Amino acid sequence: MSKLVSRRLAPLFGSALLLFALFALPAPCRAQGKIQIFGGYSYLRASVEVGQVPPLNPLPCPPNCGTPSISQKANLSGWEVSGEYGLFPLLGVVADFAGDYGTLDGASTHVHSYLFGPQLELPLPGHISPFVHALFGGASESQNGFSGSGLYSLGSDQSFASAYGGGLDLHLVPFVSLRVIQLDYFRTKLHGATQNQLRLAAGLVLHF
Repeated sequence: MSKLVSRRLAPLFGSALLLFALFALPAPCRAQGKIQIFGGYSYLRASVEVGQVPPLNPLPCPPNCGTPSISQKANLSGWEVSGEYGLFPLLGVVADFAGDYGTLDGASTHVHSYLFGPQLELPLPGHISPFVHALFGGASESQNGFSGSGLYSLGSDQSFASAYGGGLDLHLVPFVSLRVIQLDYFRTKLHGATQNQLRLAAGLVLHF
């Protein structure tokens, strides 16, 4: 009789144990909703292609050698917002938009980007959730004129852009996280040259 009761109660004990394990897990390990909205600060170590005024007696230039230009580094900062929709428990798709602004030799420069792609979440026990992504889309850059520096603006341009990287989220309360850092390798091809740049971001993430 006792064996029969044990057999009948075993599934109930198993189900109770499963429910206990599910609700005993830390909140970050359980689903936080299908939608995440991030907004915060963005920093771009930009590589800006600018025209260079040739010397008074330049060396002979072959036909169609092009306008001389050089790449200058600029510290740009601004904003970044993104939205993620979860397709599966750990995989979602992201739409990311950013604008970074600054000056180079006294001339204002800004870069905007719009990127889309997959993002993989890697939840860990506790309150930390790393993630990685690969994003693709476009970027635009605009420069104002330079004065008295031997450089001149190449104007505005647009190109294909990509960003590969990831970051770390720290869960604060059930529906809010702090994006401690997001680091991306940001690649563009503006004004006929390739730009390999680093972009940092930090801010808040809302879960729905």
